[in-house]
This record gives sequence, C-alpha cells and structure tokens, in this order.
Amino acid sequence: MSTRISVRRNHARAIAVTMGCASLALALSLPAQAAPQPHGTKSAERAVLAKGDGWASAEGSTTGGAAATPDHVYTVHNRAELIAAFEDAGDAPKIVRIAGTVHGNADAEGNPIDCEAYQTDGYTLDKYLAAYDPGTWGREEVPSGPLEDARLASAKLQKAAVNVYVPSNTTLIGTGRDATVIGASIQIQNVSNVIVRNISFEDTYDCFPQWDPTDGDTGHWNSEYDNLVVYGSDHVWVDHNTFSDGDRPDADQPRYFNELYQQHDGLFDIVKGADLVTASWNVLKDHDKTMLLGNSDKAGDTDRGKLRVTLHHNLFKDVNERAPRVRFGQVDSYNNHFVATKGSVYGYSYGIGAESHLVAEHNAFTLSGEFDQAKILKKWSESSLTAADNWVNGRRTDLIAVHNAGVPEEQLTTGAGWTPTLRNRVDHPLLVPLVVGLGAGAGRLPGA
Repeated sequence: MSTRISVRRNHARAIAVTMGCASLALALSLPAQAAPQPHGTKSAERAVLAKGDGWASAEGSTTGGAAATPDHVYTVHNRAELIAAFEDAGDAPKIVRIAGTVHGNADAEGNPIDCEAYQTDGYTLDKYLAAYDPGTWGREEVPSGPLEDARLASAKLQKAAVNVYVPSNTTLIGTGRDATVIGASIQIQNVSNVIVRNISFEDTYDCFPQWDPTDGDTGHWNSEYDNLVVYGSDHVWVDHNTFSDGDRPDADQPRYFNELYQQHDGLFDIVKGADLVTASWNVLKDHDKTMLLGNSDKAGDTDRGKLRVTLHHNLFKDVNERAPRVRFGQVDSYNNHFVATKGSVYGYSYGIGAESHLVAEHNAFTLSGEFDQAKILKKWSESSLTAADNWVNGRRTDLIAVHNAGVPEEQLTTGAGWTPTLRNRVDHPLLVPLVVGLGAGAGRLPGA
C-alpha cells in the first residue's frame, strides 16, 4: 500500500510541476519563432520558417516573400486586387497583405454574388433535382444529358472565380485580427517557397454539387473546392490560420434524395506530389472532410517519397474525419489538440492509408464521453504507424492498443519506419490544450 501511495504522490507531484511550468512553456511556444529577418525588421510579414521547424525547413529553407523589395509589397481588399498582386510580382519575392474580407464569389468591384450569377444554359437546382430524381432517373447511372451539361458549364464559371493561384516566393498574410477569405479556394499549385499566415479561411462552397446515385449504397452529393490546397508544391509553411465552413455549415444544409446536399469538400489538403510542408498553430473546426495528405491510393508514382508533412500545435475541433487521412507520406503529427464536443459528429481523427508512414506523438485528445476512443485511429490500408505518448481526456493512452481491442477487424501494427528529427520544441501533452488554446488560429500572431 505504501508503494502505491508513493507512486500516486510522485505522479501528482509530476503533474503539479508540469502545470507549474505552464507560463514558461507558453513563453517558449507562442508563436513559432522566426529567424532574424532582412530589411532590418522582425515583423510577421517578413518572418521565415525557423531552422528545424518541421519538414518545410528541410532541404533548404522556407522564406516566402521575406526578401521582397518595397515595390513588391501589396495590400489587397478584394479578389481582383489579390489576383493582380500575384500577377504583377510573378515569381519575385512578394508580400501580399489581406486587409478586411476578400470574397471569392464576387463581382469586379469585390461585392459578393450568389450562385445564380454563375447559372448558365438553363441550369437551376429545381430542374436538376427533377431530371435526376432516383424515382425517374434510377440509381444505376451517373447523371448525363442537358441538365448535367448545364451544371458542368455553370460549375466552370464558378471555378474561374473561386480558384486563386499563388506564385512561388510568396508570403500571403492577414493584417490585424480580422483578415478573412470567404468562398475562395487558395491554390498553391506546382510552385515553391510559400508562406500563408494569419488568415481566416471560410466557406469555400460549391454552388453546383453533382448527384451520384452510384456512390455507396444510397448515393451522395459530391462537391469541389478546398479552402486551401497545396498541390505539387514544396517548401510551404501554413501558420496561425483558421479554417471553417463559416456561416454555411453542412449540418444546416437541406437533404435531397434523402442525402445531405453537401457543398463543401476539404478544409486544407496536401496532394499530388506536394512535399516539405509545415502546418503549425492553425485551427480547423466544424467540418466533415478536413485534411487529405495524398488523394488517391493509385497515386504512388507521384506521391511515393513525397508528402513529407509536419503538423504541430494545431487545433482540430469538431471535425468528423481526416485529421488527417494519410497516404504515402512521412507525416509527423505532434502537440496537436483534437476536440470532439458533445453533440458533434465524430468519425475518426487519424486515417491510416496506403503506404502511409505516420508518426503521431505527444498529442492531446479531449473527447466527449459519447465517443469511442478506439475510433481515434481508422485503418484504410495495410500500413504501420508510430503512436506514442498521446493523452486522451487527461490519461496517457496507447492509441494502437485501444484501437485493436475495440476494432478487432482493423488490426494496426506499430512502427512507422522512421524517426522525426525536425522538431524545435515539444510540449508535454498535458500542456497542449492550454498552449494551443491560447496560441492557435488567425488573429493571434504577434506583429501581423
């Protein structure tokens, strides 16, 4: 009995010491520290990724537009100005500041427009629903014919407005606490050396989801557009941003053909051979399909050896799945906080996909009692992972053992096959909810 008491006292003392060091941990953790900057400034817009801060610090460095000359520093207020800034500077180092709210679905003056502005060739949702009602169209074939062609033509018009392409050597940063991008899909596609910081990305919605009656047993509505996409690019740092569905959560959408009319795809995806990415101090919340690292089991030719991604000090709150779902990549996920509150929809956090090499360590999970801890992990393909020193509801938990006991048909094995070295600090998991809660997300970046 005396030994048990001693162990309990020692454990309690260790926790007390850990919590007593909280202020010190915060001082060291908030925000991610930047190296000395050019032009005699240490402001956030000229920050570069610190040495050793995740995969984006490997094989060179990630500096974005830190070396921008004064004529390549822009402040933009709408989509047209944003695109013009990117086009004006090209691949030269540039800093693009977002001030206020930029709407992706907007006219030439930046005023928001609705889905009807893109409708063409006779498309309306009512006509589309009538044409492809399973009661008349059936469930054996995907939609085709004039109304599907009209949907595609309308979707093409929206895509031209919504997708905004970021050049190489760019820092895209929000000024102040309220910089917001609504309804645009920021595409970091086939470029290098990009930094994105201090922006709230909201509600990148598809006006024209496609009905597919052959998708699953009951059919599904499938949509396009992610808030942010890293596609075939390298050396990308995404830091202190907030991603959500904004005022248009999927849960509030209607149901057609007894299926949710889902207008959102992902929040933040890293795909198509993207490599050397660090995502730190972001908030991803209130969403379904959150983050893909690799978008296809058949993409081995482009993704194998790539998709090296670090995720640290991010908050994943009330997201259903894909936080992230991993294929192929060497992914280091540490010091993140995963929260599923009562009444939210929770499927899983980590998806273990084809040839994935995930290391998930020193994370904190705060799950409502209605959720099964065995489902924190989800096995999609035969891959191993490393999952150590993760804490669930204040208790150190072996995620793999809990999963294998609770989901016996999906046995996972231990060992990702590599050991991360690019971590410039690691907080105790008991501190993670505190430091991430105080520091993560847009509007919390000093100097912005």
